Amino acid sequence: MIVNEWRDITKNIGANILILDMPLLDSRQKKDLLGTFINDLILGLLSYVAQTEREKIKDRQRQGIDIALSKGVKFGRIPKTKDDLIKNNNFLTAYSLWKTKQISIPQFQRMLEVKSRTTVYNWIKLFENK
Repeated sequence: MIVNEWRDITKNIGANILILDMPLLDSRQKKDLLGTFINDLILGLLSYVAQTEREKIKDRQRQGIDIALSKGVKFGRIPKTKDDLIKNNNFLTAYSLWKTKQISIPQFQRMLEVKSRTTVYNWIKLFENK
C-alpha cells in the first residue's frame, strides 16, 4: 500500500518527499507525531479513493467487454491461415530458402520482419500441415 511505501522512503531510507501540487504532503516539515499522522491519514484517504476509482474503471471496462462480446465483436488479431501464407511471396521465398538450409530461422525472421521465432515456427507448422 502507498502508506507503507511512503513510510519506507521517509523512515528507512531517510529521504524526504514533497508533492508539489499538494503542500500538505511534505515530509520535510512536520516530522513530529501530528505531522506523521496527518500525512498517513491523507495518504490513506487518497489511496482508498484511487483504489476505488480503479475498481470502478475495471468494472466499467468488463461491462463494455461483455456487451461487445454479446454483440459478436471479436477481440485480438485475426489468426493467419495457410492460404494467407501461400499468398505471401516473402514467406514462400523464405520458407524455400530455409527448407534447403540456405538461411537460418533468424534470417527467416528478418526476411519476414517478424520479431518472434515462435511466430515463424508456428507459421511453418501451419504451412506444413496438410
